[in-house]
Amino acid sequence: MAGGARGRRFAAAAAGVAAAVLGVGLGELAATLMWPDASPVAVIGSALIDAAPSWAKDTAITLFGTNDKLALIIGIGIVLVGLAVIAGLVELRWPPFGVAAMILFGGVGAVAAVTRVNAGALDWVPSVVAGAGAALALALLIARVPGRLKVAPIPMTERATEPEPDPAEQPTALQRRTFLLWTVGTMAVGVLAAVGSSLARAGVHAVTAVRDALKLPAPAVPAPPVPAAAELDIPGLAPVVTPNAQFYRIDTALLVPQVDPAGWTLRIHGMVTTEVTITWEELLALPLQESYTTLSCVSNEVGGDLIGNALWLGYPIRDLLARAAPTAEADMVLSHSIDGFTASSPLEALTDARNAILAVAMNGEPLPPEHGFPVRMVVPGLYGYVSATKWVTELEVTRFDLGTAYWTTRGWSARGPIKLQSRIDVPRKAQGLKAGETVIAGVAWQPTVGIAAVEVQIDDEPWLPATLATAISDDTWVQWMLPWTATAGDHVIRSRATSKTGEVQTEKRTRTDPDGASGWPERFVEVF
Repeated sequence: MAGGARGRRFAAAAAGVAAAVLGVGLGELAATLMWPDASPVAVIGSALIDAAPSWAKDTAITLFGTNDKLALIIGIGIVLVGLAVIAGLVELRWPPFGVAAMILFGGVGAVAAVTRVNAGALDWVPSVVAGAGAALALALLIARVPGRLKVAPIPMTERATEPEPDPAEQPTALQRRTFLLWTVGTMAVGVLAAVGSSLARAGVHAVTAVRDALKLPAPAVPAPPVPAAAELDIPGLAPVVTPNAQFYRIDTALLVPQVDPAGWTLRIHGMVTTEVTITWEELLALPLQESYTTLSCVSNEVGGDLIGNALWLGYPIRDLLARAAPTAEADMVLSHSIDGFTASSPLEALTDARNAILAVAMNGEPLPPEHGFPVRMVVPGLYGYVSATKWVTELEVTRFDLGTAYWTTRGWSARGPIKLQSRIDVPRKAQGLKAGETVIAGVAWQPTVGIAAVEVQIDDEPWLPATLATAISDDTWVQWMLPWTATAGDHVIRSRATSKTGEVQTEKRTRTDPDGASGWPERFVEVF
């Protein structure tokens, strides 16, 4: 008879999962059709991102890189399945506490939705729909569990073995089939709702159509052509200009914001003489400039790939700030994204001669949505967390002692200048080599300063000078290479860069927090 009890528990667990799938599907569909920024999964995920300490964020990026958001969604799904199983078991033994748990899950999502920055008045609805749908489905499914006792719920304090139903009430094959059909059907409806939500989300985003149809104005100041000698054309070496599809993405937006450029504005306010607001049409009408800039994430480990170089089109931020005329005591600009993210940029970095721009295009096309369409900031020389605000809507002129930004409140440095770094791309990691003539190659960077030299050390031999490609500018990385006659055995390859100011890349290893990693990159190579 114990097998019957196990069977009922298994059925209850399946009922919980099916109910949860239905609830999530209905909630996502409701969000897509009416409140696209209030997806239950997204609002909970965003709340977790906001609440995560800096070490958790750094660990996630280290483990998953640019797939950190996918990993978070999968993690939420795993946790949800576990909670759904528990809710099903609880509802079988102690109704209606399992149903109440489903309602509570929806309530958590509703609270997360309404406490977001720029939350809408009805953004709680999709989560409530999800919770209510899951609760109703669980109640209906548990009522159909084959062999479920038709007696009062067993008190929580009672530890006796669950009594078996009367033999006359043993489940029949028809009851089992009926329960299976209800459970599978419930789950199928949830999956279809989720799939429909995904398809509808792709179809209703008029912003995508607007972007695809957008005709960019010709730059008033084109970027100089990329020197032919900037690209060494070595297989495995990162291209000097990173294609958009390969450009790293690190931000706090679980769902990419869909911003209609027709309604976009940038407001410059705070410690200014004159508040300035500029529209999308006004921005495009300004004399836009092209420039190549290498961007890097502060979470980039030594030798990491959270870095890329692109051609950007935009308008100098210093010219817009000049309209607003910051007051003498101001020393920081707090940029705001439409999703609530903020970054603290030193005022001098936005007003000096560097190519700090409000970018509208990337590598000759409108900004991809995941890289900030319609407008983002690009500031040479600063890590992205203090400068590269995507979907930017405000520039608040203030002071470092008066305001803090998203990541500085979590213990990261307030200013974030990019450190002098080099990276080894070739030979690739875990690549075995045949003895003989080969090449060692990589990239080096310190935007706004520039690279004067790169050296390579093989094992503990003296440092050898590498050959530098021609840099596009001091704001970009530069490729380097060194011919090598590889001998059989295990080898360690290291690199270090020297900047145009004479600084030598430090050997001292540091963590990424609070202001970026440092140290020499190493590559372990087996030659046979």
